[in-house]
Amino acid sequence: MGESFQNEVKQVNRQDVEKIITEYIKPIFGFALKRCKSIHDAEDLSQDIVLKAFRALLIKEDIGDISKFIWTIAHNALSNYYRDSAKSMVGVSFDEVSELVTDPYGDVEKDDNSESIARLQSEIAYLSKLQRKIVIAYYFENRKQADIAKELDIPLGTVKWHLFEAKKELKRGMDTMRKTSELKFNPIKFHSYGVNGKVGTKSPNEFLRSALLQNICYCVRNEAKSVNEIADDLGVSPVYVETEVEFLEEYGFLKAVKDKYIVNFIINEPTAELLIMQNDMYRRAAEMFANDLYDELTSSGILDDPDIWCGQTDEPISLTESPKADRNFVLWSLIPYIAAWSGEKLMDERISFEEVATIRPDGAHNIYHASVVSDEMVLPDDYVFMKNWCGPMWKQGDYQMMWQIDSEWSDRAPIEERNISEEFERTVTLFNWEDDNLLSKSDYAWLSEHGYIKTNGDYDGHFKSAWQIVVLSTKEIKDKLIAIGDRIKEKYKDEFAALKSAYAEAALKTVPAHLKKIREYELQFLFHSDGWFLIHCIKTLLNNGKLKEPTDGQRKSLTTLIANV
Repeated sequence: MGESFQNEVKQVNRQDVEKIITEYIKPIFGFALKRCKSIHDAEDLSQDIVLKAFRALLIKEDIGDISKFIWTIAHNALSNYYRDSAKSMVGVSFDEVSELVTDPYGDVEKDDNSESIARLQSEIAYLSKLQRKIVIAYYFENRKQADIAKELDIPLGTVKWHLFEAKKELKRGMDTMRKTSELKFNPIKFHSYGVNGKVGTKSPNEFLRSALLQNICYCVRNEAKSVNEIADDLGVSPVYVETEVEFLEEYGFLKAVKDKYIVNFIINEPTAELLIMQNDMYRRAAEMFANDLYDELTSSGILDDPDIWCGQTDEPISLTESPKADRNFVLWSLIPYIAAWSGEKLMDERISFEEVATIRPDGAHNIYHASVVSDEMVLPDDYVFMKNWCGPMWKQGDYQMMWQIDSEWSDRAPIEERNISEEFERTVTLFNWEDDNLLSKSDYAWLSEHGYIKTNGDYDGHFKSAWQIVVLSTKEIKDKLIAIGDRIKEKYKDEFAALKSAYAEAALKTVPAHLKKIREYELQFLFHSDGWFLIHCIKTLLNNGKLKEPTDGQRKSLTTLIANV
């Protein structure tokens, strides 16, 4: 660059200087941009170089090699930039730790010390939070040690000790070859997550909303690690990790073990063998239970009981007749409901919910779990996947329960956009009030929007409504239905126990020791209010043609019921 100007001249006039500087503006900016920490700094540095070169060329005589002259000015200006940056942005005096970096005044062809300076900057982040505050206040803000001690409410001697220790830590860190794990280059992503229990004011997906949060948890799934160890594994600054770890610990997703942290919820990372074993277990259990349940419900005449009613219809409702839903639609709610609530006397409930659930600051009281599934995993064609599955979900009052499942066959708003507790409570309240009274227009509109009711007619004239969900209007009919499931589970209890035993033994081997009790609690619900069991019951009946796919008009109100308890 600038080779045509490398000839010897005695003195350069202003016009020639302007021509030379114009030739060098773009290369100088490229030089600065490569070595500065930001575009703004590169612009400032390049302007400084150009101005110094311009002034020097106007007054300097006997310049032999103009190119070398300009680049010497550029490197000197860059060295000043490094010194200023070290005193401010790095947060520690460059002179005090100058032995940690190479001489910035060496050969102009060297790439200077930008890498060493950047390394020193990154090491500041590995200091403890208190040491960082003291170092930044003392070196960057140029504050007196006594003032720092007063603001932090610690003795002056403590401030001096931390400054001394911080310098040692910086030196040690510069001499350390930090090793990152595979997570830096191949971060995981949670395949799914679930919640068992009460949700608080925060949506469940808020807690693990980012890749950083997920990978922090995954990094400490089996052993406790410090913030710095987590940062090294992930290849990110400890400053970012520290903030997220505090958030995760506050809400009970991480547990502090002295100065280290370990995950406080189950992260499932199953093998293909375990998933196939799980799938086969549920398939065999569902084939026994679901087929018997369907046959008894459809042959016993209980579906004609007047205490089971539903006004779901795909057609506009009549102003004179009350619609009655087809049996297939009613079975979509009854079969998973009975499967979930029957057989309670057969359950092993040695571990209570309170023993393993976490109380969170947002009012939640639940068990959280997530799963990581390899993209390379190969599963059989008949493997049953949970697609858009959520539930069973319910809210029970003194006299009634509202119960629901979301699945690939239903058509409702995403679960993260709904406040289930408030939605269910409002629906039950309006259901009871509407039995004897006309609701407001806004209430009917809200119920229609959620698929719970259908209306026809003039609100101020002849008006008709029909509930689109299944209703078990008495406790007696609810108990009769559950009793059918009880008998079937009693019939197959030995087969269920054998299936569960083999799977539970394999599943517990995949869980860290400190989380085994949570997994043991969850295993108590196998073949009960267990989403995998319920979806297999539905799939079994769909595959053998007993249960029919819902119509488009039925999907919004599918698998929803209100039951007297």
